[in-house]
Amino acid sequence: MLLGKRRKIGRKIEEISIGEKLTLTETVEDKDLLLYLGLTNDANPLYIQHDYAAQTPFEKPIVPTIMLTGMITSAISKYLPGPGAHVVTQKLEFLKPIYHYSSIHFLFEVVDVHPEKHLIDIQIQATNDANETVIQGSLTVCPPHRIETLNEKVLDNF
Repeated sequence: MLLGKRRKIGRKIEEISIGEKLTLTETVEDKDLLLYLGLTNDANPLYIQHDYAAQTPFEKPIVPTIMLTGMITSAISKYLPGPGAHVVTQKLEFLKPIYHYSSIHFLFEVVDVHPEKHLIDIQIQATNDANETVIQGSLTVCPPHRIETLNEKVLDNF
């Protein structure tokens, strides 16, 4: 338990400005796919069966879109704005399939800051190794809030 310990928190809304960018590259490995499929019990043959996928227009197994969404939300939680942030809305388009062992290059850009609502808007674009856009969209994110120091009021939740 972290009571009394300092927690790493991402940047506050007043520390974020329009035009900030984050680039990130993720590679989809077998272990990642197996963890996802095991956790969700998703046995879609398009994700794991080479013989089935070979008979489809995709020609080989693809990465589940929800797994790609997880990579995006993870980047928000880890980096921009970081720990304590929360995705409020998302609109994502998956323009091309992403295959196993692919590297995906993400670009996140802050396009608007709404201090009065405590929200920021982030555009996202992801490309594959052939520099084709495979994902595009936008997110509205609630950056971390200022937290109170530990006192009786905070401990009421325990």
